[in-house]
Amino acid sequence: MFDRLASVEGRYEELNELLSDPEVVSDTKRLMKLTKEEASLRETVATYRRYKEVEKDISDTEELLGETTDSEMTEMAKEELADLKTEKVQIEEKMKVLMLPKDENDDRNIIMEIRGAAGGDEAALFAGDLFGMYQKYADAQGWRTEVLDANVTGIGGYKEVTLMITGENVYSKLKYENGAHRVQRVPSTESQGRIHTSTATVVVMPEAEEVELNIADKDIRTDIYHASGAGGQHVNKTASAVRLTHLPTGITVAMQDGRSQIQNREKAMKVLRARVYDHIHNIAQNEIDAERKSAIGTGDRSERIRTYNFPQSRVTDHRIGLTIQKLEQILNGKLDEIIDALVLHDQTEKMEQLQHEN
Repeated sequence: MFDRLASVEGRYEELNELLSDPEVVSDTKRLMKLTKEEASLRETVATYRRYKEVEKDISDTEELLGETTDSEMTEMAKEELADLKTEKVQIEEKMKVLMLPKDENDDRNIIMEIRGAAGGDEAALFAGDLFGMYQKYADAQGWRTEVLDANVTGIGGYKEVTLMITGENVYSKLKYENGAHRVQRVPSTESQGRIHTSTATVVVMPEAEEVELNIADKDIRTDIYHASGAGGQHVNKTASAVRLTHLPTGITVAMQDGRSQIQNREKAMKVLRARVYDHIHNIAQNEIDAERKSAIGTGDRSERIRTYNFPQSRVTDHRIGLTIQKLEQILNGKLDEIIDALVLHDQTEKMEQLQHEN
């Protein structure tokens, strides 16, 4: 591990030199790539350098203990040595986690799509609950959310809603939300008081910058049409809705929420770029998973990942067997306990996989 850490430190120093090179600064694509790489190595290098400082401090303190005859100095040195050794162990554990294989998309912004699935109006209402949950979680993280498109039902739910979440390491935390979310509760429209089960699906895609995924104009078919459904005065008055089809993959994005055709095209391109990038990434991930046990977050998006049980105020994540009696808090965006447990489980699986391979 320490040979790899020394190599990472060397690469980090090389990157800092490159980032001050005028040729690199003038090359936007290369500058962005190197800047992201430098940022991804920063914490690992800082931790490794602190480890080397602690090792030196331990050596110096042990040397002092061997030389001093002052009882007060000896006692202070022993206390300091105990603290340093404790810190050394903690840093070693942190470095093991930092050296695990990283998802190249962890530091990206995301585009999230939430859809009501099985359950009609109740599924659409639940999709709205999930939308609110992620908005509140994003606010607590200091992230920014922007609704790109929304198909609102008459009773206030969402047939589907697409939003962009921007901030620091958004994908690293929300990638685990991919999949089918199930709700068990008595719908407001249920007169007999019976508990219904409905589902909504969540898709989380890393944002793809134009400089790193350039989709050629010839590969896109554009259709313009009149917007329909609930909306402002622009709906049905002008042909502002846009549908983009990526011909090589058949991926289609329709956008009508914006006030103009230009707005809708820009939003549609963001989503299309994310979907195409996600499509390419998933093909590569499937090849890896064919040889290696897949980690959480790379599973089938139709898989039921979590149940929200209202009568018992219970939320269960089925992938890791975690049950929490805090339904109201979770729907209010307090997702840290679940996400932290998923991250830890993922890290543990990766560590076990590495040990197995070694």
